[in-house]
Amino acid sequence: MSLSVLTIVRNRPGHLVQLVKGLQRSSVLPDELIVVDMGSDSPVVLEDLPFPARVVWMDGGRLPLAAARNAAARSASNDHLLFLDVDCIPMRGLIRAVQGVLASHNALVCAQVLYLGPDEARAEWDEQDLFKRAAPHPARSFPGQGVRSEDNAGLFWSLVFGITRQRFFALGGFDEEFVGYGAEDTDFGFRAKAAGVPLLFMGGPGAFHQFHQTFDPPLQHLDDIVSNAGTFHRRWGIWPMEGWLKAFAEMGLVALSEDAITPLRPASCDELAQADSSRRSH
Repeated sequence: MSLSVLTIVRNRPGHLVQLVKGLQRSSVLPDELIVVDMGSDSPVVLEDLPFPARVVWMDGGRLPLAAARNAAARSASNDHLLFLDVDCIPMRGLIRAVQGVLASHNALVCAQVLYLGPDEARAEWDEQDLFKRAAPHPARSFPGQGVRSEDNAGLFWSLVFGITRQRFFALGGFDEEFVGYGAEDTDFGFRAKAAGVPLLFMGGPGAFHQFHQTFDPPLQHLDDIVSNAGTFHRRWGIWPMEGWLKAFAEMGLVALSEDAITPLRPASCDELAQADSSRRSH
């Protein structure tokens, strides 16, 4: 069955270049690439590629992650969907591996992501060299090969995942009640589990995550995280992103209880600077 690669982007042109370079080096090329531009300062332009590719434009404003992924899926014309975060460089064997799993499992399939440092994969790179430098995610373990069923729906991540187009729309896609950053992917994982869709962690080829500026905790998304956490809690009865919410509470930004979260004040400029990884690392 044919496969569409879907990615969403805002103001990450360098990362998108490396993602596309990874696709061009794949052992099996995608049948198409769909890029949803969520209002970049300089609109995304794709050069001639050895596979069909097109850009879908969305209005700017609050980062519309759920709506953008749904727009990408609606624009896809193939049976298998591979969602790739724009920060991810697909490994050479990723497309073939995802196709193989989706051909035999009507499931939600997550691939492993290895994390790169700030100076890696910025221009020319070799996959074997990246393997030597990259580190796995500390909270997610993957089998060496094959697939492993994962019962914890909260471990679903949207960085690299595959699903059939039919299954994606049967689940309703990502819920666009989640606006901006946070919890829309956890909600998707929970809804998949509620619908009886297996979550599979796939070993073998995955993707490399390119370094970018981060905030710890992500104070730049404070309003979105608080709003989306409330939406998630009303639906599922538990708090998502609990570590971040507790950090916000400890800073006096929110009041958090078992049943409610209340915004208290915005983050200060000094707090944002302290949380900014690029400032802390220089």
